[in-house]
Amino acid sequence: MVIRRVTALGPAEIAGLAQVLADCVDGGASVNFMSPFTAAQAATFWAGQAAEVAAGTRLLYVAEIAGRIVGTVQVVKASQPNQPHRGDLAKMLVHRAARGAGVGAALLAAAQAGAQEAGLTLLTLDTASDAAERLYTRMGWVRVGSVPDYALLPQGGFCDSIFYYLKL
Repeated sequence: MVIRRVTALGPAEIAGLAQVLADCVDGGASVNFMSPFTAAQAATFWAGQAAEVAAGTRLLYVAEIAGRIVGTVQVVKASQPNQPHRGDLAKMLVHRAARGAGVGAALLAAAQAGAQEAGLTLLTLDTASDAAERLYTRMGWVRVGSVPDYALLPQGGFCDSIFYYLKL
């Protein structure tokens, strides 16, 4: 497995990221999209992130196995003038075929290290995934609390969202 930071989103990265995002939504991940959700819709989403990735306000990491993108995570730097020290962990996604191989932990470690290198001292995130909760807790994140009915699952129905923070 190779973890790398992406600083420019080209067609190959967009296609690989789109496959991962579409697979996760199809698998029921609550990551802002509703079913049915296609790889073409996912590609449009990723293309829309290109300017922030190139500007460095959105740190994007991918995990690759045998040259294929199997996971991703982002650190989005806070844009508010009074929060230059903070970022949000976003779109932590691992293709279902690659789960259980340490991809999530490797991506999370890279994102945390990259955030620290960028001068951030606080990260926040929210999740609706039990498996992700176990990973975040294991990696030292602190659970703040739960908001009931925060979002919809891709196939419909409400889900709670759990909020975490990590001081770097």
